Amino acid sequence: MRSALFSFNTRHFLVVVCTLYLTSCCNGEPASVAAGDSSSNDGGGGAPMESGEKAALFSAIQGFVGNLWNGSDLYPDPCGWTPIQGVSCDIFNGLWYVTELSIGPVHDNSLGCGPKVEFRPQLFQLKHLKSLSFFNCFIKHPVSIPPNNWGNLGPTLQVLEFRSNPGLTGQVPTSLASLVNLQSLVLIENGLTGGLPANIGNLANLKRLVLAGNRFNGRIPESYGLLSKMLILDLSRNQLSGPLPSTFGGLTSLLKLDLSNNQLQGNLPSVIGNLKNLTLLDLRNNKFSGGLTKSLEGLTSLEEMALSSNPIGGDLMGLQWHKLQNLVVLDLSNVGLAGLVPNSVAELKRLRFLGLSDNNLTGKLLPELATLPCLSALYLNGNNLTGDIQFPDVFMGKLRRRFGAWGNPNLCYPLEMVSPSNAPYGVKPCQLGEEEDVKLLKLNANSKWEKRGNITNVGQNDSGGFIMASWGSPSLAICGVWWVLLVEIVVVVLCSGSC
Repeated sequence: MRSALFSFNTRHFLVVVCTLYLTSCCNGEPASVAAGDSSSNDGGGGAPMESGEKAALFSAIQGFVGNLWNGSDLYPDPCGWTPIQGVSCDIFNGLWYVTELSIGPVHDNSLGCGPKVEFRPQLFQLKHLKSLSFFNCFIKHPVSIPPNNWGNLGPTLQVLEFRSNPGLTGQVPTSLASLVNLQSLVLIENGLTGGLPANIGNLANLKRLVLAGNRFNGRIPESYGLLSKMLILDLSRNQLSGPLPSTFGGLTSLLKLDLSNNQLQGNLPSVIGNLKNLTLLDLRNNKFSGGLTKSLEGLTSLEEMALSSNPIGGDLMGLQWHKLQNLVVLDLSNVGLAGLVPNSVAELKRLRFLGLSDNNLTGKLLPELATLPCLSALYLNGNNLTGDIQFPDVFMGKLRRRFGAWGNPNLCYPLEMVSPSNAPYGVKPCQLGEEEDVKLLKLNANSKWEKRGNITNVGQNDSGGFIMASWGSPSLAICGVWWVLLVEIVVVVLCSGSC
């Protein structure tokens, strides 16, 4: 009886558990649906995928991974219980639609591209696609961005990315300007050539434009300065030339501007001071000239300023550097600067990196630089700085090899301030005058004698000679003194000769 009752209770418990589980599965709603479009009125459980959408998805993927890929067998429910890595979906009016498609080896089980790829028309039939990206997909066989059909994705596409595709060649089609809701356009590390399409400046919703690492040439279109919502603009590592557009003053929302490693030229426009929200300004390795515009003082949010390797010229004295209180990185190496380093540079309390190397700076090194609490790298090598380095040993020990001062022939460091382990590379110790030499020798000699346990008194007679009070033999004591002095003289001569 007890056995039968136990069996009945066990079966009853299992039935209840299974019922609760099935109820939760049938009534549950996938997380993607909860975050989906507001037009979705029913749950995700049991919702079908629109048949034309599924066929378009499978065909579009086949064009990139190869015809041997059989999506209908491998992923009969790509938006449900057999999801595809790199594919995201949402429900619209009770049916599943693709909203994100990522092709390329981002993850181990991502969709990898085959040896021959093609953009099939079905790709542009995904009517709710918001994000489309290709990573390391076009490698061996040259492929161009298709010039047509982008308008079909215009109402929905917000993100378009081509990253690290050396086989992606040709020009950027002007039809990309039909993507009127695009917020992010990233074409980085590809083989794209030609000029930058001016009509990209018509994409009023664009917040990120990254075209770095290609072979684009020509000028930066003036229309790019009309993108008032732009947050990130990166055109670095191309072959762009000409001046900065004067319209760039209209990029008032811009946070990061990177135009480094091009062939841009001309003066730094004064309108650059309008970019009050800018945190990064990187113009390295170009051909800018005409000095540092005073309007740079207006970049009060700036954290990184990198202008190195430009023939800018001028000096540092024309700017009130203390106004850039958020500055963390200041790299003005190899820009042809002359004159003194102003005291206001030493007021940048958040500064961590200061690069002023390979210029024509003169005068003494500001000792106040050692008071900057965050400074961890200071490069002043290759200038005409003079005098002695009045930095404490603690500061020199903190920087070590991140302090560069070599290539300043008339710069030296005081031996008494810097320990040998913290001596700056390539900088000679300061030379001592004749009186200082004698004092130093006597000081060192006295110091050595006082360390000896048998010495009871070391003094000086009227003639300036050393008198040994008690150390066995007076004659040996006197010889010992002169031997120590001789060693000290040899050391000083050798040290001075090696510098």
